[in-house]
Amino acid sequence: MPHRSEIRFILNGRDVSVSDVGADRTLLDYLRLDRRLTGTKEGCAEGDCGACTVLVGRLTADGLRYDPVNACIRFLASLDGCHVVTVEHLRGADGGLHPVQQAMVDHHGSQCGFCTPGFVMSLYALWMEVPEPTEVQVETALQGNLCRCTGYAPIIRAAVAISRYGSPAADPIAREREEITARLTALRDGQRVETGPEGNRAILPSDVDDLAACLLKYPGATIVAGATDVGLWVTKFLRPIGPAIFTGHLDGLKTVETRDGALWIGAGASYSECEDELTGTFPHLAGYWDRIAGWQVRNMGTVGGNIANGSPIGDTPPVLIALGAEITLRKGDARRVLPLQEFFIDYGKQDRQAGEFVEVIRVPLPQPGERHAAYKISKRRDEDISSLAAGIRVTVTEGRITDCRIAFGGMAATPKRAAHAESALLGQAWSEEVFAKAAVALVQDFTPLSDWRASADYRSLTAGNLLRRFFLENDAATDAPVQLATA
Repeated sequence: MPHRSEIRFILNGRDVSVSDVGADRTLLDYLRLDRRLTGTKEGCAEGDCGACTVLVGRLTADGLRYDPVNACIRFLASLDGCHVVTVEHLRGADGGLHPVQQAMVDHHGSQCGFCTPGFVMSLYALWMEVPEPTEVQVETALQGNLCRCTGYAPIIRAAVAISRYGSPAADPIAREREEITARLTALRDGQRVETGPEGNRAILPSDVDDLAACLLKYPGATIVAGATDVGLWVTKFLRPIGPAIFTGHLDGLKTVETRDGALWIGAGASYSECEDELTGTFPHLAGYWDRIAGWQVRNMGTVGGNIANGSPIGDTPPVLIALGAEITLRKGDARRVLPLQEFFIDYGKQDRQAGEFVEVIRVPLPQPGERHAAYKISKRRDEDISSLAAGIRVTVTEGRITDCRIAFGGMAATPKRAAHAESALLGQAWSEEVFAKAAVALVQDFTPLSDWRASADYRSLTAGNLLRRFFLENDAATDAPVQLATA
């Protein structure tokens, strides 16, 4: 197959072509070391602090889309055919400060200034989408940005005031949208990209079929989707990842649609890309979805990647297992379908063969009588990993529990169903006493470990309490069903 050996993208206003790009070369290092664009800062180097936030624009089925992302864990090779916008590119209509920057100045949103460029870029992305945001929308957009000196009140005041300083319609990105779209379209040549030295090679397949072919050729290659996990292998553990096959550009893995009685989620769809369809179908996931990392990570991380890496504390597997999800695994032209809970075999071990990849996640649509919940327990409310996570689906017919699925993450070496708790509920009348017995039965399902996130006793107690909470939130027969605020 014909291929090229350089990565091509637009950086601010300039076309860029970079050859010999290793798989582990980060966008942040390229910006700061090669281009001397030092407004983008390095703080945590793990996608948590947001000091390295930039915008990445790419062509989608709905047109040109810009997302704030973490440059510290975004690999340079993944930017082929994209438009990268750094803080240096911002300017006002008169050539002075951009409205976001001027609002931050006037509302005293910066002290030491180290985190400020990242805040500016996140607020810029929000302002372009929502010119008059609410405080809740601002807080959600800033989940992935940390400030330790100014505090958030001045920044939030600046965010809600931006439109007093200008209109998104007059912004250069808005005015240049057609031009950038044409330039990005011209960069699309449909070729596979192979670049970087032997042993640290970066490979970008031309489409999903080519991905399957690449994995047959390189069955031991690292698959890089959003890099929100693999990025830390490089920045924190200094692990080699080459050869690496990048999939974030493959539109064929990003389809999200409802058909045949289920929601089909392409494994390459980011959390942000599938959010509207997913939460529209399963409203109980709306609050839960906003608690997956921060905005920048949700724009990069994929549901398929969260499943494929097999972490026992992954956010999506417990809730998807509870919903009865299945995954399609592909190797070459062969496919097999597997119930999601069967994919996880043991800690760090999944039922995925060499050369095989997760292609799609199928989630059955909700049925009459079903009651759902998704819970996440963590030390911080926002942008934190789970101490434990739970997904619950219970079907009640004429006051009796006729079906139930309960899954937990963080309670075992893998995301796992609570078989004994389910048995304690199945066939029983809907009642507080029955759920109390199910909570007790959890001790037969899990023997959690103690670690820095939580003790074993805390996990066991909290898991039981989540079952009690589920009953109280869904028991319409009580005088005042408990509903805990999620916002």
